[in-house]
Amino acid sequence: MDTNTILFFEQQPEALALYEVFEKAVVNRYPDIKIKVQKTQISFSNKHLFACASFLRVKKKKELPDPYLVITLGMPYPLDSTRVAVKTEPYPGRWTTHIVIGKQEDVDEELLGWLAEAYDFAEAK
Repeated sequence: MDTNTILFFEQQPEALALYEVFEKAVVNRYPDIKIKVQKTQISFSNKHLFACASFLRVKKKKELPDPYLVITLGMPYPLDSTRVAVKTEPYPGRWTTHIVIGKQEDVDEELLGWLAEAYDFAEAK
C-alpha cells in the first residue's frame, strides 16, 4: 500500500480495512487496471474510469455505518437493489451508482458482479 493511500484514510483510518478488501478483490480480477489516489476519491480505470472508493455522503450521517466506504460504479443501466444508496444518470445511457459498504463481507459476489459490469461498460467505450 502506498503513502498516498494511507494518507487518504488519515481522517477515517477504520475504513482502511474495508478498502484493502475491496482493492484486493478488484486487483485480483483485473491486475492491469490503474488506481489513482486523489483528494476525494480513489479511482479505478481500464480505458476509462469504472469505479471509485470515497467517503461521499450519500445518506444522512446517522444512516451510515461506522466505518463506511462508498463504492461508485459507472453502469449502463440503473441498478435496482436495496444496496444502492443513490443512482443518477448524468449522461444518457450512463448511470452513476453509489453503494455503501460498512463491513468486509459487503465486498461479496453481488458487488463484484456489478463491478464486472462497470468494468466491461468502461472497456467498451
